[in-house]
Amino acid sequence: MSDNKADIEADIKADFDRGETVSMIEPMLISGSSRYRGGLADLAVELASKSTGLRKSLPEPIVTALSDLVRSMNCYYSNLIEGHDTHPIDIEKALNEDYNADPEKRDLQLEARAHIAVQKWIDEGGLKNRAVSTAGILETHYRFCSLMPDDLLWVEYPETGERVRVVPGELRTRDVKVGRHVAVSPAVIPDFMARIESAYSKIGTVDSILSSATAHHRLLWVHPFLDGNGRVARLMSYAILFDAIDTGGLWSIARGLARNEKEYKSRLAACDLPRRNDLDGRGNLSEEELAGFTMFFLKTCIDQVEFMETLVEPARLRGRIRAWAEEEIKTGILPPKSTQVLDVILYKGELERGEVAELLGVTSRHARRITSALANSGVLVSTGARAPFRLAFPATLASQWTPGLFPDKI
Repeated sequence: MSDNKADIEADIKADFDRGETVSMIEPMLISGSSRYRGGLADLAVELASKSTGLRKSLPEPIVTALSDLVRSMNCYYSNLIEGHDTHPIDIEKALNEDYNADPEKRDLQLEARAHIAVQKWIDEGGLKNRAVSTAGILETHYRFCSLMPDDLLWVEYPETGERVRVVPGELRTRDVKVGRHVAVSPAVIPDFMARIESAYSKIGTVDSILSSATAHHRLLWVHPFLDGNGRVARLMSYAILFDAIDTGGLWSIARGLARNEKEYKSRLAACDLPRRNDLDGRGNLSEEELAGFTMFFLKTCIDQVEFMETLVEPARLRGRIRAWAEEEIKTGILPPKSTQVLDVILYKGELERGEVAELLGVTSRHARRITSALANSGVLVSTGARAPFRLAFPATLASQWTPGLFPDKI
């Protein structure tokens, strides 16, 4: 299941009501009696352990710097799943208000900027304890779509040629079909949203981790919005895990889902299937398929944490950054001793301005020349004229500093 426009068909009637009952969406969780429950619980614990270990292995300022880059990565891959390819270098340009002259490419840059703004809001606690609430889901959609360019807020139905505008933060008022799945009729969407909120609120840590997958499918099954459901569902899952295991924003499920897009979409579609027999749970939908999607989802999360662990392993990361700095020094772009500044910041997380001259054994003027060159290269930042220096991870250097995070080609 996805919200690609080409996959969506509309009924000619608005506000159509087939009288569906919320029991149609059950089961919401993997029951304790399920034969898959033990294995899924083990995966949830493993994910929590690995994610916590990754976060604790890095100084907090480095966590902040990396999370900025991961936002761009998450945005890139989540939009790529929807067929929108905006390279992180172009995303970074958009964040600096440097837009492409081509209107279509500019629109995609604005879309990416909107996605990053919403994830930053989540990272700052905007969805804390309400990622699965109706209000939280509506606000996520509103924040994303309200920042979108108008040209990307229109859905065209291929069978009729009709164009309908997406209203930010508003539930759809039209009947839709996504692939083979006929989503619930508009009149009953509020009831199903309320069921999602009640099922996934105030549950234990293991069930919360599992719900990053189960709620993901159930929200897409309801398909509450005319467009943007996929991005909202992935942001919701991101927020659930951000709360449940304090990820620090250091990794993203979207990269793993995009790299396994065919399986991701086929497993989502399989979760739409009805219960097969008495061994397949007790709800209307297949618990076995929901468990299979959840296992795929959690294994994908673990794979992404392990990928980031390898990428930011201190000795390897320091080696890649040193190699870059030494090459820049050879070409005269950076002054000598720039490498030492980066080494200290990597170790401590930040460096006070007044410490630079003493650290390098140079005059204050020479120290300022070095830090200015590093700042001009985009790798050194600070929040003010007297604030300490911190490391930045610009997208332009990702292929050298964090290879494999996203494609090198634009």
